[in-house]
Amino acid sequence: MAQIFSLEYPQSLGVHDDYETAQKAVDHLSDHGFPVESVLIVGTDLKQLERVTGRLTWGRVLLSGVLGGAWFGLLIGLLLGIFAAEGEWLNAVLTGVLLGVVWGAIIAAVGYATTRGRRDFSSVKTILPSKYELLVEHKHLARGQELLASMPGGTTSF
Repeated sequence: MAQIFSLEYPQSLGVHDDYETAQKAVDHLSDHGFPVESVLIVGTDLKQLERVTGRLTWGRVLLSGVLGGAWFGLLIGLLLGIFAAEGEWLNAVLTGVLLGVVWGAIIAAVGYATTRGRRDFSSVKTILPSKYELLVEHKHLARGQELLASMPGGTTSF
C-alpha cells in the first residue's frame, strides 16, 4: 500500500493554505489533461487538537458503559435470534441486551477505575495539517507549473 503513496523523484508543485485550494489546483490540472495520477497531496505541519467535551463522573461512565453495552447486546441478541427456536426470538434479544448492559457497565467501571482520577474528562481528538503541498513526479513538474500559473485566481506558492 505504501507504494501507491510514492512518486518517482517527487518535486513540489506548490503549497496551499487549505485542502480546498489544493483540490481545486489538482482539478484544474485534470481539466487540462495533466496526468494527475502522478500528483500527491501531502498535509504538512501537523497539529493535534483535542476538544474537551465534558467532565467524567462515575455516573456518566457507567451510563456510557450501559448504553454501549445495550447496543452491542442488541446486535448479538438479534444475531442469535435468527437461529433461535420459534417463539424464542424475543428471549434471545432480551438476554443479549441484558448481558450487554451488565458487561458494558463492568468494563466501563474497570476502565475508569484504572485511571485513578488522572483523566476525569472526555474529549475528541483530531490531527490537522497547516499546509497542503502538491508533489508531482519530476518529469511532469514544468507542465504542472505552467498549468497552475494559468489558473484563474491561483493561490499556489512555489
